[in-house]
Amino acid sequence: MFSYRHAFHAGNHADVLKHTALIAVLRHMTQKDTALNVFDTHAGAGLYRLDGDYAQTSGEAANGYLKLVEALANAAKNGTDKNAPPTHPALQDYLDLVASFNKGVSHTVYPGSPFIIHNLLQGRDRDRLKLFELHPTDAKTLRANIAQLEAGRLVTVDQEDSFEALKKFLPPPSRRALVLCDPSYEMKTDYARVVGMMTDAVKRFATGTYMVWYPIIPRPEAHDLPRKLKTLAVREGRPWLNATLTVKSSKLTTDDEGEVVRPGLPASGVFVINPPHTLKATLVGALGQAAKFLAQDKNKAFEVESGG
Repeated sequence: MFSYRHAFHAGNHADVLKHTALIAVLRHMTQKDTALNVFDTHAGAGLYRLDGDYAQTSGEAANGYLKLVEALANAAKNGTDKNAPPTHPALQDYLDLVASFNKGVSHTVYPGSPFIIHNLLQGRDRDRLKLFELHPTDAKTLRANIAQLEAGRLVTVDQEDSFEALKKFLPPPSRRALVLCDPSYEMKTDYARVVGMMTDAVKRFATGTYMVWYPIIPRPEAHDLPRKLKTLAVREGRPWLNATLTVKSSKLTTDDEGEVVRPGLPASGVFVINPPHTLKATLVGALGQAAKFLAQDKNKAFEVESGG
């Protein structure tokens, strides 16, 4: 149950999608002074070293955040196409925020969603960030990392099963909340539990903003998840948005010795219930560039659809 560690995947293309969308959502929601409660249901360790053993083992950041940094730097340096569009503001916002955790031109520290959220809530004393992490090692590391912020009551860490624990906190006193749900989907039952959590959350607090990340892999549960979330949103009369980013084919291949090679994670998506009205246009522009720069083969693609 506890074999998954996000440290192996920090800064991959799925993080680019998830964190670009998360920043865009929070930028909009923090325009209002009213207190905001943010819940991160699967917070992980909070901070990751891209030069550490875990990240170096997988090398996924090299095809995600680091690839994006290099591609945009090369485009700016070469400047051969004067008609080429500048970096999309949402992508630049994401890059600038990650860079703020590093010194100089170093790209060794990657902030997970807890630190990205905290960065965007700074100066808002009435806001609250609740972090859930069940993995014992990651929960311990998360507490140590959060302690360095000296954030006081702004941030709390609970080593609980968020699928059940979230119920206690909805609706929040301020009647404004963002819930980020991005489990590992290590267990097939996670897909059904996500739908159950969102169904309960929307019934308890219909006007909250709910953001679910999911992998797009050859598994029926993965393909059914956004469909079920859309059905939930439509049934409850809530607006919704679904954004996906594909960087390569999902087909199996063979190596020179005839061994089957699995493609890893070819794509992922973010489903948002009650999204900011500005989010669709933002992600269309940002993901259009991200798909171009993060492509690993000709099967690159992105899609942003919405309704309600």
